Amino acid sequence: MLRALKLSHRLAVLIVIFSAGFILYGLWSFKTLHEWKVNGPVYQKIVQSKDLIADVLPPPEYILESYLVTFQLMATDDRAEQAQLIARFTTLKHDYDERHVFWTREKLDADIAELLLNKSHAPAQDFYTVALQQFIPAIEAQDKAGAAVAMKKLTISYIQHLQAINRLVEMTTQRASAIEAESGARITVANSLLLAILVLSLGTGIAVAVLITRSITRPLQDAVQLARIVASGDLRSVIATDYHDEPGELMSALKSMNESLRHTVGRVRSGTETISTASQEIAAGNMDLSARTEAQAGALEQTSSAMGELTSTVQQTAENAQQANQLVLSASAVALQGGQVVDRVVATMVSIKDSSKRIVEIISVIDGIAFQTNILALNAAVEAARAGELGRGFAVVASEVRTLAQRSASAAKEIKQLIAESVEKVELGSNLADEAGGTMQKIVSSVQQVAGIMGEIAVASHEQSDGIKQVNQAISQMDAVTQQNAALVEQATAAAASMQEQAHNMMQDVRVFKLLACAD
Repeated sequence: MLRALKLSHRLAVLIVIFSAGFILYGLWSFKTLHEWKVNGPVYQKIVQSKDLIADVLPPPEYILESYLVTFQLMATDDRAEQAQLIARFTTLKHDYDERHVFWTREKLDADIAELLLNKSHAPAQDFYTVALQQFIPAIEAQDKAGAAVAMKKLTISYIQHLQAINRLVEMTTQRASAIEAESGARITVANSLLLAILVLSLGTGIAVAVLITRSITRPLQDAVQLARIVASGDLRSVIATDYHDEPGELMSALKSMNESLRHTVGRVRSGTETISTASQEIAAGNMDLSARTEAQAGALEQTSSAMGELTSTVQQTAENAQQANQLVLSASAVALQGGQVVDRVVATMVSIKDSSKRIVEIISVIDGIAFQTNILALNAAVEAARAGELGRGFAVVASEVRTLAQRSASAAKEIKQLIAESVEKVELGSNLADEAGGTMQKIVSSVQQVAGIMGEIAVASHEQSDGIKQVNQAISQMDAVTQQNAALVEQATAAAASMQEQAHNMMQDVRVFKLLACAD
């Protein structure tokens, strides 16, 4: 609903609402002040309630009721009634003391406090002291004469207390009247001031609202007019920004927008011809680029075919290198086994050599034993010859033993000579076996080196094969990218033609705007 109203009408509605609110506030304030003012309806009800209570109940700070109880005690001889009256008197004394303590804590004016807390309280204290210490004991003792004497003292204290109370009531009444008069005057002044403030506020608010409405609507009208001029294509307007508020900021923004549009349209107008020429050159360049891209695509296709053949050859080489590597590994294993066999032969020859040396030593021992046996047989023969006929048989045995010893020595020499020749041959065989072992170790080492080299060749062949595959894939990707580039060049050619057409249309559109002679 509000969107259908003009801004000035919306502000008028706001002014009416605020004015009605101020008026309602003023009326309600007057009504409330009238009801709650001194001597007003509410105040009168409060005073009426307090007056009614004061008329019905005797005040605790006024000892009138206590004084009346003393008269009742003087008039009766009934013990039960006297006991009730004494209890009542004690209660009144307690109420008086309690209220007195209350008023000592209140903040009273000095003169009122003097009358209430001192001049009226001192006679009351004397009254209650005489009553409790003299009068009531005399009543309880049925001493009428003593009670009468005490009663005179009570009357004197009561009269003094009554005089102070009367002055207190008079002073309080005068002060209350003065306060009521002052309050009434202040309320009258407050009502007048409130009315003046209400009228002044309404007048000032309406005047300020009208001024604000004009200060808002006038720049907005100028902004609307400027927007219409710009919408018609006329960018020659010179905008003056004399405002410093939000509508002024709007006018400044419109001024900046108009100047930006003016410069932008000028640059667009001057740049459309350049864009048209550039689009023609781009189209020609794209045609040349398209031809070169097609030639490059053909060359890449041939390169891809050659790389495919090279890949097949390298793969075959890698497979052959792998097979050779397997054969070299097998030869290395056989050579290693041969080296181990030669090592065992060398060890066996060394063992045979050691055994032969041991046999030579044993034969040397046998030769020594045969020599000693021969000597012993010779000695036995000499002794048998000395024995004569008795030693002839022993001489024959000794001769046979000597013959056997000589034969044993001769056989031992032959065996020793044969074993010596065998030891020389064993040493020669051992040396040859050592040379064969060293040669086999060199063969094994060479075969292992060849196996390592063949392994490296196989690995390098595989890596070369993988690299060529990657190169082949890269060439394939380059071929695909070149094909895509060719398609993109064709699209760019079409886009350049479209851009040339759009530049021509833009020139026609920009000519609608009217610029200053000095515009760029």
